[in-house]
Amino acid sequence: MDQSDYRTILIDHNNRVLTLTLNRPDHLNAVDEVMHEELSRVFSDAARDKDSDIIVITGSGRAFCAGGDIEWLQDGIDNPLSFERTAVEGKQIVFSLLDCEKPIVAKVNGPAIGLGATLALFCDVIFAATEAKFADPHVRVGLVAGDGGAVIWPQLIGYAKAKEYLMTGDPLIASDAAQIGLINYAVTPEKLDDTVAQFVLRLSRGPRQAIRWTKTTINIGLKQLAHSIMDVGLSYEMMSNRTLDHQEAINAFREKRKSNFVGH
Repeated sequence: MDQSDYRTILIDHNNRVLTLTLNRPDHLNAVDEVMHEELSRVFSDAARDKDSDIIVITGSGRAFCAGGDIEWLQDGIDNPLSFERTAVEGKQIVFSLLDCEKPIVAKVNGPAIGLGATLALFCDVIFAATEAKFADPHVRVGLVAGDGGAVIWPQLIGYAKAKEYLMTGDPLIASDAAQIGLINYAVTPEKLDDTVAQFVLRLSRGPRQAIRWTKTTINIGLKQLAHSIMDVGLSYEMMSNRTLDHQEAINAFREKRKSNFVGH
C-alpha cells in the first residue's frame, strides 16, 4: 500500500502487521467526504497488500472516530444527490471489511461513534480503552442507522438490546460494552497497545491460512445478512436525510442546544 494514495489514513507496516490510523485528530477523526471515500477502498487495498498478514485499525489523538463530520452532514442536506455516492461507498466499507480474509483487529483508543462504531464492530476482534465510548447516534441527528449498525449490533448483543441502543443512540463505555458482548476486551489505556500487540503476535504465530479461512467461513452468514439489509437501511437513511428533523438536529448541534424534533 502507498501512503500517497491516502490523505486521512496513515499507513504503517511493521513485521507483516499493517496498521491503519484514522488521522483527523483535530476533528476527533470525524469522517468527512475524503475519509469516507478512502474508507471505501482501504480494506480492499489492505486485503491485496503483499507486505502484511494482519491488519490493525485505530485512531490518532483522543478518539477512534467521532462519526460524521458536521459540515459533511450539512453538505448531504444541501446536495442530496451526493448521498447516492455516500450510499455506494457505505456498502463498500462494510463489504470490504467482511470480504478481507486477513484478520482485522480494532484498537479503539477513544470514542467510536456512528460510522466509527460500525467500523470497529465489523472488525474481527475488538479491544478498547476502558473509558472509550461506543454509540450509534444516527437517530439523534434525525437519520436512520443505515450504514451497518442495523446489521452488526443485533448479531453481537441480540435484537432487544440492539433496538434499545440504536433507537435511542445511547452510548456505552467500553467496560459495559465488553460485559454485554458488543466488543471483546476493555483494558486500561496504558495497557491497550501492549494487549493488542500480544494478541496480534499470537495470531501471527498461528496457521495463517486456517485463520483466514475460518474468518471467511464465519463471515458468510454476516455477508448474507448485510446483503439483505444494507440496501434497505441506506435507502431509509437517504430518505431521512431529507427530513426537517435531520436539519433541525444539525442546527441544534451547531447552536449547542437540544433538538426540537417535529416528526417530519
